[in-house]
Amino acid sequence: MSKILDKFSLSGKKAIVVGGAGDLGVAMAEALSEAGAEIVIIDLDDKVFGICENLSNQGYKATAVKADVIHRSQIKSSFETALSTLGGKVDILVNSAGIQRRYRSEVFPEKDWDDVISINLNATFFYCQLAANIMIPNGGGKIINIASMMSFFGGITIPAYAASKGGVAQLSKCLSNDWAAKGITVNAIAPGYMDTQLNVALINDPVRNAEALNRIPMKRWGIGADLKGLTVFLASPASDYISGTVIPVDGGYLAR
Repeated sequence: MSKILDKFSLSGKKAIVVGGAGDLGVAMAEALSEAGAEIVIIDLDDKVFGICENLSNQGYKATAVKADVIHRSQIKSSFETALSTLGGKVDILVNSAGIQRRYRSEVFPEKDWDDVISINLNATFFYCQLAANIMIPNGGGKIINIASMMSFFGGITIPAYAASKGGVAQLSKCLSNDWAAKGITVNAIAPGYMDTQLNVALINDPVRNAEALNRIPMKRWGIGADLKGLTVFLASPASDYISGTVIPVDGGYLAR
């Protein structure tokens, strides 16, 4: 292996992936495993156990922790369980938990607003905070948050989601400012129009689907595998001088 490729290796690294059973999160978890990291996946969905079993059967070190990150007590307890599993060390944190709710803004339900903000934004911050308090005494680490095209645009009928993802982008920049000198890089990935459960309503709407595809220069919806390379890059020493960025993975959408 050449010296430059060595910089992309995650051999010996310990990673926590929050929301790793989702369409994008599972791809990111796979990427970290394939690059050599030991991982713990935190998710509410029971399929997290099957995902980790599948990774383990391939020879990777992967452990599942079930938690509902809408509850702050479960954020802390799941992190502590993950940290214990990893031997008290975490080098990489990926925040991929997220939900979507669609209503006209004038009738958007309070509970749905609270749920989206709690999972998409609040949980992201609290996992970052917990991880940073482990990373800083150990010389640093890598934090990767999941933003969105709605970190740049307002969207339609998704006020809570747009607010949460705008918040994730700004939060990532603020945490980078606070922690970069302490050895922690904080970056966000902004997926474009992705073929995931969150976008089923758009994919099944002929008008909205056509509008999206007409603007995407690559003329296709993204998939989880499109995030794998960037995930490994941002988690590895190859990106050591990159922090505070929000990087689109959007098939060229933002360039239009």
